[in-house]
Amino acid sequence: MKFFVNFLSAFRIAASFAIIGTLMSGMYMTTLILFLLAALSDFFDGFLARKYDVCTKIGGVMDHIGDKLLVVNTFILLCIMMPVWFVVIPVIIMIARELYISGLREFLGTQKIEMPVPHARFSIGKIKTAMQMITILAFLGLFALGASVGAASNGKFMIYAIYALPNIGIFGLWFALVASLWSATQYTFDFVKKLGKIKKK
Repeated sequence: MKFFVNFLSAFRIAASFAIIGTLMSGMYMTTLILFLLAALSDFFDGFLARKYDVCTKIGGVMDHIGDKLLVVNTFILLCIMMPVWFVVIPVIIMIARELYISGLREFLGTQKIEMPVPHARFSIGKIKTAMQMITILAFLGLFALGASVGAASNGKFMIYAIYALPNIGIFGLWFALVASLWSATQYTFDFVKKLGKIKKK
């Protein structure tokens, strides 16, 4: 089971790079399916690791890297394909947030202090990640359907989906931004507390 859990994390890392090729090549449906499988792997590797008690440090690192690469790589590509302010600005801020948190962790690491990710079932960080993935799936779904205009014109569901998906994507993107900033605030407070302990030593 430990091998399978780590395999899921490795698959997510590989998928984050494969998506670059498929999306830039116009293979929108392939990209959508690949991202959906990668997003599901994010849920199952954590669930299985906890259920079967096979959590390892290397597995945690791979899981963290896989999550960040999958979301950041895809967001950057979406910004290239949709260079509008209401997409680009929140994406830039969220990527900056990831770099900021990584910087805090790196500094605490030099002091032999960990800043772990909260493990609560509905932590703001998990809500942020879920909204980011829903947003990406909505935009990828829009591209996939938009590439099949003929098929869309033959069904009301397709037409409704093409109109609904952009709204889901934009709302989800800004909701994810709020959750991202809220989460960064929590990490900052945690960092300040740990920093106070360092100064007292």
